[in-house]
Amino acid sequence: MTISVNTNASALIAVQNLNKSNDNLSGVQNRISTGLKVANAKDDASVWAIAQGQRAENMSLQAIKSSLDRGQSIADVAMTAGAQISDLLNQIKAKVTAQLEPNLDSTSRAALNNDFKALLRQVANVVTNATFDGANILNGSLTANMRFLANADATSFVTLSAKNMSLGGALVTIASTATMSTATAANTLFGLVDASIVNVNLALGDIGAQARTIEAHNTFVSKLGDVLETGIGHLVDADMARESARLQALQVQQQLGAQALSIANSGPQVILSLFRN
Repeated sequence: MTISVNTNASALIAVQNLNKSNDNLSGVQNRISTGLKVANAKDDASVWAIAQGQRAENMSLQAIKSSLDRGQSIADVAMTAGAQISDLLNQIKAKVTAQLEPNLDSTSRAALNNDFKALLRQVANVVTNATFDGANILNGSLTANMRFLANADATSFVTLSAKNMSLGGALVTIASTATMSTATAANTLFGLVDASIVNVNLALGDIGAQARTIEAHNTFVSKLGDVLETGIGHLVDADMARESARLQALQVQQQLGAQALSIANSGPQVILSLFRN
């Protein structure tokens, strides 16, 4: 090798090796600080693109889960209100049955009628307040069934049927203005009350079945999101144990590279000894 004061080949090689060690060390430090082996497209374009696609899918699943959560809550509120309406109808039936007693005096009949009207008002109040996030499937305000997202493409839905439990409606056939001050009036109401109880209980069973479907699909979407999250992690997450070991090795390489550069830089000083007297 030519000895020159203009060109120090050993120093150039040492600089290249030191720069390489510094670059590798910087990469390891980035992976440790972010926890990612693929943080951007520059790290691995194909893997990053795949991971981004899966992240988009996972975000869509979160939107689906929010929709299903809302549907589940609406169904829960409706079932709670419907169960209360069913209980009130059972109480109403007891009052109507008591009014059929032929030997009651007018005071007792008036008291039973007042209780009957009070129970009807409670039914109306329950129906009115069976609302979650502005949605009420029991008061007849919906002209169509509610649908909630079931897939990321928004091409599939799960349904929650509207059930009008308002007084005088298709299910609760007792009018809000109904009265039973006499045994004859009570006898007319008896069949309406029985039919209303059957209708409400069947409607509650339908709501319960749909609520189970929504809950089951919500559970599936949640699990699918977890699987996607795990898959993304397999693609882009750094192995921290491996990176820790590489960090230790690269730090040693960096120190050795700096030492080698220092030795290489001192090489041209040998030329001075050639010109001593």
